[in-house]
Amino acid sequence: MKILVQKILYILAKMVLKKYKPDVVGITGSMGKTSTKEAVFAVLSSRFRVRKNLKNYNNELGVPLSILGTESGYKSFLKWLGVIFHGLKLILLRDANYPEILVLEMGADHPGDIKYLTDLAPCKIGVVTGIGPAHLEFFESIDKIFKEKRMIVSHLGQNGFAVLNRDDEKVYEMREKTRAKIVSYGFDLAADVRAQEESVIGSGVKIEGMNFKLSYAGAVVPIFIPNVLGRQHIYAALAGAAVGIIYRMNLVEIAESLKNYQAPKGRMNLVPGIKNTLIIDDTYNASPIPAERALEVLRSIILPEEDKKFAVLGDMLELGSFSEEGHRQVGRAAAKNKVDYLITVGEKSRDIARAALEGGMAEDKVFNFPAPEEAGRFAQNKIKQGDIILIKGSQGMWMEKVVKELMAEPLRACDLLVRQDKEWACKRS
Repeated sequence: MKILVQKILYILAKMVLKKYKPDVVGITGSMGKTSTKEAVFAVLSSRFRVRKNLKNYNNELGVPLSILGTESGYKSFLKWLGVIFHGLKLILLRDANYPEILVLEMGADHPGDIKYLTDLAPCKIGVVTGIGPAHLEFFESIDKIFKEKRMIVSHLGQNGFAVLNRDDEKVYEMREKTRAKIVSYGFDLAADVRAQEESVIGSGVKIEGMNFKLSYAGAVVPIFIPNVLGRQHIYAALAGAAVGIIYRMNLVEIAESLKNYQAPKGRMNLVPGIKNTLIIDDTYNASPIPAERALEVLRSIILPEEDKKFAVLGDMLELGSFSEEGHRQVGRAAAKNKVDYLITVGEKSRDIARAALEGGMAEDKVFNFPAPEEAGRFAQNKIKQGDIILIKGSQGMWMEKVVKELMAEPLRACDLLVRQDKEWACKRS
């Protein structure tokens, strides 16, 4: 049934695109796709009629559903009939409010996914965020991931735009494989759209967010991003700004638009914790490079000597043959970045703990638990006022359960945490 539904959705979405002719901004990469999608949407929606992916719909079923503007039918035959009827209605009638621009995150779990999605929805703008070891179970090597992701820029025509992360060597290599105009972004002095003078606003458990200056073509504007930490949000804002510039928006307009940036849940979000602690909630997903970067952010926070830094890290899945080394890499990073207490969750994450011990962490500071609930209850007893807790792991590890155990307002879990809706509840059971 899935294959049949996929074929029907492809045909309907293709016909809708042919009829309404929206610009498509496609976004891919091994990390930061959703944050970038949100930033691009925040910028463009201040001036244009824009739609972004519904929920986390970024695959062969989700992208067509986003083009149609309707949710999945899940396991209901009647709901899928409703989806098909909605698509036919868009084709047979005319929706005056159909978006001028579609901002579509395009994921790749298997080889050929990006080609499938760009054949369906050819892009005017292709954005690439970063290349790293994610889904290696299916791609086997970083080089194969690189070749897959670059499809989003190699399919662009001469009138298209490739928006590339200048700080990622593999991403910037893609400029050689596209006919499109190049717009680069990053901290590098050579980047077209550049961030400088980044800073954290607030200190300790009173951190409010991040600030930086955005520069382009000699002009500079300040940008504030509330309630999050981590450079990935700055990179997202830069990519959003680059797309805005392509659409002839000025920097002041872009800066105002980025005030509406809604950081996705579980991506280095700041959540108040019990006992007047602060949680850095990075539970949406995990792979080695983002995990290392999250640990670097944790180290950069200055605390009074009596306050401690905790890292609660779950298994990183779909790493294939790189799994052991990827986990050990993160363990070494935990030790290097002076984590006071390391709590790991799952069998694979034992390699994180082992490498952290080899890196110099004391045995009485490193712990492993089989399930997130147990880790959360242990951390509850361990943390004290003023402590900061980073929590991260792959989707299948349900690390948001740790956050729920430690957050000051667990009744707000549905508003603040990932995977709280019925769809994910079904997957848990």
